[in-house]
Amino acid sequence: MEKKLKKRTIGDFGEQYTEFYHKPKEAIKHLKKVKHGECIAALFRSDIGDIDIVWGENEPKTNKGFGLNHIIEKHGKEIKQLGFEVEDFIPIVIQFGELSLSETKEEFILESKSFRIVIERTYKGKSKKWILTAFDLRKKPKSKR
Repeated sequence: MEKKLKKRTIGDFGEQYTEFYHKPKEAIKHLKKVKHGECIAALFRSDIGDIDIVWGENEPKTNKGFGLNHIIEKHGKEIKQLGFEVEDFIPIVIQFGELSLSETKEEFILESKSFRIVIERTYKGKSKKWILTAFDLRKKPKSKR
């Protein structure tokens, strides 16, 4: 008997994958493979709720963008220097990072000693919690001239 595939919906970030509910590692690996779309409610934190992971975009020349693609392109090397793969690292910071709100109260900030992850609370005026970006908080050595 042939298994019927559930019809996928298309959201603001492309194809929406629902099969990774509360499975962040698998969701991140999937998005790294397909390089588009979003995994709905792949992450969960009790004081935030469900969090989506979007593939997003990154401009190589300026390194500006959002989502998983941006985090990998801009901070992938730093995450590896800390001894992690991105699919392991993001869930750890989400679960154990110290929670605060941005000054504008539009984003959740989750911070560890070395990294910050920003969770956007809306998209196009609608309530939606999704990973926007990340920042390396470690001090950079000053370049010698």
